[in-house]
Amino acid sequence: MTETGHEGVVPAPGAEAAGPPVADAGPRPLGVVLDATGNTEVDAVLVRLQDADLLPTEDHVEVYEDVHRGLRDTLTRLDDDNRS
Repeated sequence: MTETGHEGVVPAPGAEAAGPPVADAGPRPLGVVLDATGNTEVDAVLVRLQDADLLPTEDHVEVYEDVHRGLRDTLTRLDDDNRS
């Protein structure tokens, strides 16, 4: 046995202070900053993208589809308003 108490495991220099490996703590925010577009309706839909930071990767698709649907609906409304 080595000094660490783990058979056959020798820590790298300076690794002793780091402690044992930490298990995955779950999703970590990407820190993506959303710039305002100048359109309050579009900006309100884009805020939903921040929810992806709080979810595991497999749940991002739902957020992206929701944002896509919201943008499509908002842009369709804007287009309809311009035709009137």
